[in-house]
Amino acid sequence: MQNPTDRRDRHLIIGAGPCGLGTARGLQEAGIAYDHVEADREVGGNWLHGVYPTAHIISSKLITQYPGYPMPDHYPDFPSAQNMLDYYIDYSRHFGLHDAIEFNTRVDYVRPIADNLWEVTLDSGEVRHYEGVLLANGHHWDRNMPQFRGQFDGEIMHSKDYKKREQLTGRRVVIVGGGNSACDLASESARLADRAYLSLRSGVWFFPKTFMGKPIADSPFATWPVWFQRPFIKLMVKLVQGSWSDYNLPEPDYEPFEKHPTLGSEVLHYIKHGRLTAKPGIERLDGKEVVFTDGSRVAANLIACATGYHLSYPFLPEELQRVEGTVAQVYGWSMLPDYRGIYYLGWYQFRGGVGQVFEPYGKLVAEHIKLQREISQPVGAVYKHNGDRIMDTHLIDPYDVVRGVAKQLKRYDRLRKQAQAYDRTHGTHHNGPIAAPARVAPLEEVY
Repeated sequence: MQNPTDRRDRHLIIGAGPCGLGTARGLQEAGIAYDHVEADREVGGNWLHGVYPTAHIISSKLITQYPGYPMPDHYPDFPSAQNMLDYYIDYSRHFGLHDAIEFNTRVDYVRPIADNLWEVTLDSGEVRHYEGVLLANGHHWDRNMPQFRGQFDGEIMHSKDYKKREQLTGRRVVIVGGGNSACDLASESARLADRAYLSLRSGVWFFPKTFMGKPIADSPFATWPVWFQRPFIKLMVKLVQGSWSDYNLPEPDYEPFEKHPTLGSEVLHYIKHGRLTAKPGIERLDGKEVVFTDGSRVAANLIACATGYHLSYPFLPEELQRVEGTVAQVYGWSMLPDYRGIYYLGWYQFRGGVGQVFEPYGKLVAEHIKLQREISQPVGAVYKHNGDRIMDTHLIDPYDVVRGVAKQLKRYDRLRKQAQAYDRTHGTHHNGPIAAPARVAPLEEVY
């Protein structure tokens, strides 16, 4: 192995999607030196490699844009995939982030070593030592694929693998799932496929994308507490869309916002036009047919699974795989209580746009890094000591985060004093070094 490159004067940001760019901006403003690597050829993350050309965002541009860099006036309320990619490229170039990114550079392994440093092995074989690492590798790449009983003579794919209209044109398609990707793909199938079916194991709250001519996420009530929004949302859905039985859809068995909102009234439009048929969950596959739990069956040659993703950090050793389900086991939204210098970023799902959160949170991460340099104990341990808890869901209201970040930044001097007191009573902390594997296996996925 070649001699490691000494980068102990800086941190490494992994990933140049919306979260990675917002984090880079926060470190840049704070004057914190960093390196930035991206496995793909350009910034944008999922907007570069994970969506099809005709896709549009489900949240509005106002809550998706970064606060410090508004989207162009000519962008529609719901920008296209190309709009979004152009925006992230423009953002990175405008603030001088782009030239600092090492593209086509994948991280194969990250581990703590002596002196509280972090060793990073790149796919090129280069090994670097850093003060810390910031994980912004995204969560829309490690496909969660369901297991079906029986045998299917057609094609089964994940929604992420849909890239061009020819994949759907003239086919008989069963879309599995009730989230936003499922609704987008179901609507696309309704336009292009010979027959399209949407398979739902349970009911879903389909929210309209607009209310009184404006994106629903831009409405004043969107900033209200979730418990206060629920009765209003229920009434609006009832008045605008009617009963779920009118569409042959099951009633949701959960309250609005307990799961990620599905902004998919277009699905209801196509059901009413006979271009899309609602079906229950899949019981089994039978050659050229799909059999559903109600005993009905349809002929199909494509099953598209919009069944989400795993939260994955494939470059981390087992000891640092701090994930349960879709929730990272961290404090202060990103930190471990027993390791300093590692930050799990962007694993949360926001009920709305990401830009309003990632840029302000980048400022908070920068404060965490500066504080970590002042104390021996992990900042995550201070959060835990102060009563912070591991979240029980990955679903977060963006306005709660924005308010929470603003509050934390305003009171950061208080946290600094608490951290210094905690540090004095707990002695010197050293990260436990983790042995490197004999050989680092190269990763196939991009982040």
